[in-house]
Amino acid sequence: MSRRSIILVLLLSLSALAAPKKALIIDGRNNHDWRATTPVLKQILEQDGLFTVDVVTAPPDNESLKSFSPKFQGYDVVVLNYNDFGPKNAGDWPEATQLAFLDYVRKGGGVVSYHAADNAFPKWVEFNKVIGLGGWSGRNEKDGPYIRWRDGKVVRDTTPGRGGSHGPRHQFKIDMRNLKHPISKGLPATWLHDTDELYDRLRGPAENLDLLATALSAPAQKGTGEHEPILFTIGYGKGRIFHTTLGHDVPAMQCVGFIVTLQRGAEWAATGKVEQKVPADFPGPDKVSTRTF
Repeated sequence: MSRRSIILVLLLSLSALAAPKKALIIDGRNNHDWRATTPVLKQILEQDGLFTVDVVTAPPDNESLKSFSPKFQGYDVVVLNYNDFGPKNAGDWPEATQLAFLDYVRKGGGVVSYHAADNAFPKWVEFNKVIGLGGWSGRNEKDGPYIRWRDGKVVRDTTPGRGGSHGPRHQFKIDMRNLKHPISKGLPATWLHDTDELYDRLRGPAENLDLLATALSAPAQKGTGEHEPILFTIGYGKGRIFHTTLGHDVPAMQCVGFIVTLQRGAEWAATGKVEQKVPADFPGPDKVSTRTF
């Protein structure tokens, strides 16, 4: 290969690395305020040219989903800001859409499960394998174990009980449990997250799960007394899934810890790598850090 050809290949490679990845946010049905949170998700992901973001919104709750068929192929990551709260699981996707989503993930598509997206589709077995853990919507021990962090290791707790709960919103510390993973590498071992819901008692198949971070669900905050999973990844086929339980509303999403872990998780889900640097304003163990949208 000539010197000119080598230089051209290098330039094309650098251009490909610099080009933003493509993300698709799916919203439209949620017991949370998706109209407020989707624009913030979009802004966070598009920051510094990380992604270009499209949004697909499902028909309103009183309309049929028979024609709801987002085109997943061509996107590097799909961000779920959707759950099917409503009468008789009226928000279930059509079978063709379910199959298209699973095909996308199996072939290497990235997924981010954001906050209440893990409340969705309790009867869709493969979706629950994709997200690893879920809550509410009638989930209990039939859906899989609780995942706990006890004595320095992950424990699969099969104790019977409900799936999904949380106490009042409050600040809480996040403890990183795998600082070698690309998403968490370089983050402080412990950091303080601003006021948010602390999900606990999530249940699910939890297959191919890598636990990145937990938080103590304190009894004083009507919690379980357990170190509950907050950030984790799942492998499904060739796909990579980043699951964050954080970000109940816009104020919670303004925490720099939420912003950075979402960006890093989305990049990893899309590419398998994280090139971003940890910003200087990332929170420490005793002080929150926020940005205003």
